Amino acid sequence: MVQLLAADGTRTPHPELDAVLEAGGPDHGLAAPERLRGYYRDMVMIRAADLEATSLQRQGQLGLWASALGQEAAQIGAGHASREQDYLVPTYREHGVAWARGIEPWRLLELYRGISHGGWDPHELRTHPYMIVLGSQAPHAVGYAMGLQRDGVVGTGDPATDTSVLALFGDGASSEGEVAESFTFAASFQAPVVFFTQNNQWAISVPTSVQSRVPLAQRSRGWGIPSVRVDGNDVLAVLGAVRMALDSARAGNGPVFVEALTYRMAAHTTSDDATRYRPAAEEEEWAAKDPILRLRRHLEQLDQIDEQYVTRCDEEAHDLAMQLHHHIHGMEDPDPVRMFDHPYAEPHPIVDAERAEYLEYIAQFEDEQGEQA
Repeated sequence: MVQLLAADGTRTPHPELDAVLEAGGPDHGLAAPERLRGYYRDMVMIRAADLEATSLQRQGQLGLWASALGQEAAQIGAGHASREQDYLVPTYREHGVAWARGIEPWRLLELYRGISHGGWDPHELRTHPYMIVLGSQAPHAVGYAMGLQRDGVVGTGDPATDTSVLALFGDGASSEGEVAESFTFAASFQAPVVFFTQNNQWAISVPTSVQSRVPLAQRSRGWGIPSVRVDGNDVLAVLGAVRMALDSARAGNGPVFVEALTYRMAAHTTSDDATRYRPAAEEEEWAAKDPILRLRRHLEQLDQIDEQYVTRCDEEAHDLAMQLHHHIHGMEDPDPVRMFDHPYAEPHPIVDAERAEYLEYIAQFEDEQGEQA
C-alpha cells in the first residue's frame, strides 16, 4: 500500500508520486503549502456539510443520506487530481468529489430530499449526476472514454486537450457484474478511464474480507489493467496516485485501477444501523487514522498552519452547515409537471403524451374544487 502521510503526519518520500505532486515548483505544485491548506479546508467543510445532512435526515427533511464521513481524503484527493477537462462519473457518496468540482452541497441535499435528479449541468461541471444503482455508472464511464478516443482528444501530447474519465465506486460495487464488463471493454479498447474504488471496509454489512480473498486492487489485473493500492486516508497519496493514473490514461496508455483503503466512519446510509454488525474496537482503530487530523498534523510539522487558520476553517464550516439547514427548511416542493421536462434532451412524443395525461388528471381535481366552492 502506498502511503505518503502516516497517521502522525510524518511525510515519507516517494520518488514517482513526489515528481507528480511537486511538478510546477514548491509554490505551484499539488503539494505546495497553500494547496495543502486548501485540502484541509475542503475536508473540514465537506465533513460539516455531511454531518448537517445527517441531522437534517433525522429531522425528516431528507428521505435518506449516504455519509462520506471518514472518506474525505480519498474524495478530495481524487477530485483535485483530475484536470478541468476530465469527466468524472460518481456513485451516490462522492460528496467530497462534488465539492472539489464546484458542486454546492445543497444540490446534493436536494437530490436526497427527492425534489431533484441532480441539479447541476454535467457538461458544464464535467461531472455526471449521482448514480444510485451499484456499478451502473462504470459502463457509462467506459463508453464516454471510448467516445473521447473517437473525438481525437486522447494521446495528442497536448495537456490542455487530452482528456480522461474517472469512474468512482465503492468496494461493494466492485463485485458487481457491470464493473467486470467495464473492465473488459476498457481493456479491449484501451479506453482512457481510471477506475477508483474507495474500499471503506463494508458493503453495508458485508466486510471486504468476504467479498475478496485478495486486495481489491488485484481484481483488474486479470484483464491486464494495471493497479495500485493507496492509503485512502492520506490525501497526498490519493492525489498523487490518481493524478498519475489519469495522466497515463490521457496519454493513451489505457485504463488504470486505483484502490483507496479507507473507512466508512458512519453507517452505510441513515437507514442502516452499523452497530449491529461492526465492532466498536474497529471504529476506534480507524478513528485514530482520521484523514483531517492527519493532514493537520503534517501541516503543523511544516509550520504551515496555526490555530487562527484552524478556527477560521471551523467557523466557515459552521456557517456552511447553517446555510444548508436554512436552505432545506425553506425549500418549496417543485411543480410535479417538471418531471416531464428533462427525460430526453429533445421533445419526445411519448413524454408529451404522458404530460398531457397528467395535466388532464390534475385538472379533474381542480374542477371538483371549483364546483364545491
